[in-house]
Amino acid sequence: MADVKSNVAAPAMNLRHTMLDSTAVSLLLLVCVLLAIGQVAIKVANTGISPIMQAGLRSVVAALVVGAVALIRGVPLFRGDGVVWPALLAGAFFAAEFAFLYPGLARTTAAHAVILLYTSPFVVAVGAHFLVPGDRLTMVKTLGLTFALGGVAIVTFGRDATTAISPSQGPTLAGDLLCLAGALAWGLLTLTLRATRLASVSPERVTFLLLAISAPMLLTLSMVMGEPGIVNPTPLVLGAFAFTVVFVAFFCFTATNWLLTRYPASRVMAFLLFTPVFGVLAGHLLLGEDLGASLVAGLVLVLAGLWLVNRPSNVST
Repeated sequence: MADVKSNVAAPAMNLRHTMLDSTAVSLLLLVCVLLAIGQVAIKVANTGISPIMQAGLRSVVAALVVGAVALIRGVPLFRGDGVVWPALLAGAFFAAEFAFLYPGLARTTAAHAVILLYTSPFVVAVGAHFLVPGDRLTMVKTLGLTFALGGVAIVTFGRDATTAISPSQGPTLAGDLLCLAGALAWGLLTLTLRATRLASVSPERVTFLLLAISAPMLLTLSMVMGEPGIVNPTPLVLGAFAFTVVFVAFFCFTATNWLLTRYPASRVMAFLLFTPVFGVLAGHLLLGEDLGASLVAGLVLVLAGLWLVNRPSNVST
């Protein structure tokens, strides 16, 4: 996750580079791979920790890690600057994203989940047309949306060609729809970060607030739904959970934030769109998920749509 998305709120800075050099490309490739494996890790951890409980626990531990790093760096986490209500709204969308995604991953393949989750930029593109001045839908973006919708339809309804090697691990319509709902929540979260006062808040503080607000929401939801909680804390389950905390929620956020302060944001975010490709490969290599024709076709259409909607402009910003 998906946690690097909060970096869209980063204020403009004096960039040290106008293009991605070998250091940036290498780091971005690592981030893409870790984010992709993160979907597999969530799915593995779901076998021993109830999905929504897992999401809540991750928010708790990640908030402690991000908060500690922010304090060490001297980044103030609590200030009376009037961002309480936008933060609560953003935190609710953040919680909703994982309240949908984690149960969705328990009901579909990692490949389906990562493709469907990364349709959130299309929600942002449509919402920004109405909420963000100067960020209008163009003919090219509309074409990208059309491609993506076609890709989503193929991935969601083409399950006869995208079943896993183990039939019990195959994708279900319910799981796919939950992941799409997670993408919608992610998109609404991004719009909230861009269209409110949170846009001027440091990324470290925004991420801490999202984690701190979402944690009690998710844990309460888990208890209300009667989830059993931690039922099988094997080394594999705990290791997968630790991966999502350390490498996804902490490292990927930190690395992406570092990149966004030194390289053009449009080029960094466009490169991250390779994550669905690595996600499909991770599902195939680590979980034995089948690379069916409909899955590949849907992935190609979604990637084409993502590129059209997010392609960098001639201005390096």
